[in-house]
Order: sequence, then C-alpha cells, then structure tokens
Amino acid sequence: MAMNGDGVHGLNGETVAPSEAKHTNGPPSKSKIACENGEADIHAAKQNGTKRRTPSDTFSFTAEPTIEDIRRMQAEFTDERDWNQFHQPRNLLLAMVGEVGEVSELFQWRGEVTEGLPGWTDSEREHLAHELSDVLIYLVELAEKCHIDLPQAVLCKMALNRLKYPASKVHGSSKKYTEYKD
Repeated sequence: MAMNGDGVHGLNGETVAPSEAKHTNGPPSKSKIACENGEADIHAAKQNGTKRRTPSDTFSFTAEPTIEDIRRMQAEFTDERDWNQFHQPRNLLLAMVGEVGEVSELFQWRGEVTEGLPGWTDSEREHLAHELSDVLIYLVELAEKCHIDLPQAVLCKMALNRLKYPASKVHGSSKKYTEYKD
C-alpha cells in the first residue's frame, strides 16, 4: 500500500481512508540482532545521540509502507503477471543498476545539488521519486530472492560501521577507515 494525503492506495487501485487502513506485519522483529563483531541494538541507535543534523533538518519517512509491505506488494504484482520466471537475482541486480543510472541522469550536469532540491520543479521531483522507487523496489525484491532480511542486515551493517568509524576518531573527516591511525 502507498499512502498520500488522500488515503492508502493498494495494488489494485482501491483507496482506503488512512484511519481505516489495516497494517499487517510479519512476526515482530527482534530489537537486537547478532553480528560477527557484536550486536546491533535498534533502540540504542535511536537513543545514543548519533544524529547530528542541522536544526532545519525536519525530513523523515512515513511509517508505512514498511519494507515488508513493499516486498508483499511487489510479490503480488510480479505473481499477477507471471514474471517470477524473469526475476532471478542477476536480472534484478541488472535492472536495479539500470534504474540507478536513470537516477544519475536526473542529477547529471547540475553541479552540486543542495539538500531538499531547491530549484527543482514539481515535475522533476516527481520523476526522481519514481526512479528512486524503482531502485527501492528492485533492491527489496533482490534481497527477497537472495533470502536477505534487509532491515536486520541494515541493523547489523550499522553496528559494523560504528566499529569501523567511531565518531571520536572520524568526526568531520571523509577518510576511509583503512586510512585512520590508532
């Protein structure tokens, strides 16, 4: 389901008022996951003050649809068209790379683009939203076909990144972790 100000839109085009929308998730996710070098704790990541953004930073994603909702919608879309025969990991990866190329084209020749895309028209922003959505849809489906639990993999990767890039050591620097001296 996709949400906008008017309601929730499902794959079949039905619209439901946000107050009537039913959200179903799979089994509750664990707040901690095991990683090679420790555990990632989603609650600690939210609480330990690592977000150092400007006061004007007010953007955040909506809570729905979840990654699992997106996976289900795409699986239904693919099943209805008998496209699973074509949606193997290699093909999905190549399709996603093609979509990343389409995103790149939107930024090509613009120089540096400021956060929030000032100066972009509504049409340009909508085009970007469509292309980024294509990338996300292919990424989620690729993760599904590879049996990678993407939200849990993100938690693990963020924990590993915290070990590789401790804020006390790398603050304000863009060097790769191999360039830092102990």
